[in-house]
Amino acid sequence: MKKIIAALATSVMLMTSAVAQTLPAPNIAAKSWLLLDATSGQIIASQDPNARIEPASLTKIMTAYVTFGALRDKKIQLNQMVNVSTKAWKVDSSSSKMFIDPATPVSINDLLYGLMVQSGNDAAVALAEAVAGDDSAFVVLMNKEAQRLGLTSTHFANPHGLPSPENYSTAQDLSQLAQHVIKDFPEFYKIDSVKTFTYNKITQPNRNRLLWLDPTVDGMKTGHTEAAGFCMIASAKRPNGSGERRLISVVLGTSSDQVRTQESQKLLNWGFQNFDTVKLYSKGQPIATPEIWKGSKSAVKIGFAQDVMVTVPKGVAAKMKPALERKDPLVAPLAENSRVGTLKMVVDGKPMLELPVVALETVEQASIFGRAWDSIRLWLK
Repeated sequence: MKKIIAALATSVMLMTSAVAQTLPAPNIAAKSWLLLDATSGQIIASQDPNARIEPASLTKIMTAYVTFGALRDKKIQLNQMVNVSTKAWKVDSSSSKMFIDPATPVSINDLLYGLMVQSGNDAAVALAEAVAGDDSAFVVLMNKEAQRLGLTSTHFANPHGLPSPENYSTAQDLSQLAQHVIKDFPEFYKIDSVKTFTYNKITQPNRNRLLWLDPTVDGMKTGHTEAAGFCMIASAKRPNGSGERRLISVVLGTSSDQVRTQESQKLLNWGFQNFDTVKLYSKGQPIATPEIWKGSKSAVKIGFAQDVMVTVPKGVAAKMKPALERKDPLVAPLAENSRVGTLKMVVDGKPMLELPVVALETVEQASIFGRAWDSIRLWLK
């Protein structure tokens, strides 16, 4: 199954390359950027997506992800009160804080809002200590999650994103992390859409200005240090046919808060206005029932191991034609999810996408007599 998923990922890369050749990408004033369609899992366009960058407060997305996992696993509770350590209280006084106090215990729930709405570095340390005992042990968890999620160009050195040479990532890795937060923890992702949060009688606004400018934007996070510049990950969900479609933009290394906001908006609008996401096939939907030899059945259903969603320039979907290439002859035994061929989606005679086709059912071997008969038939074929 992992090989099939990898093949689907390769198919997405082929589609992304084809898309890049059909529609020029917008000019984005950032060191690196990327636009991901979270509905199809497809990168629509990018510039230097694998360039190593300092993630600044975008680091807090992983801090939140690890904390969400601890809540899911019931290692901590939302209403749990935690004591504020001196280390959390004294975190870089010139940086963003939610202003927790060692004299006043604070709930995990409030810390999460302080982390994602107010971008509190003190909240990041307090959550790390609540989940793992201390921030060093928490960083180990952050890097384990990065490895598990396949973020191969990412490493974390702290839970808040204050400058460190060992704290780095890329636009591509950050887009995948953002997608996992939305997919794996939708109930907690809602925190990102909150515009203001008040703690300790201090009200602070969410630094994601798109929450005020674009009603379809419902998260994610901003970041800034002198070395990183002004960075933003933004996500928006808009109508797509009879359903909805989500895009995630990553804009890194811009010159100001205003620029990161306008460039993120430009990128999201470009993606929604110029592309459609369509469902080609459903998981388990047979696309053919070819003959199988030496099996307990005479035919086998073939199709896809998961839903096939693709993002294409507007008007292209109607032109896509399928061309199935099978690994004939198919001979039993054949296990479910075994790859049996490739389906090419062709536009104007050119392949735009290749999808791995698998057996949708297991076919056992026939009896010795059935196998012998099919051997003769194959020899005569």
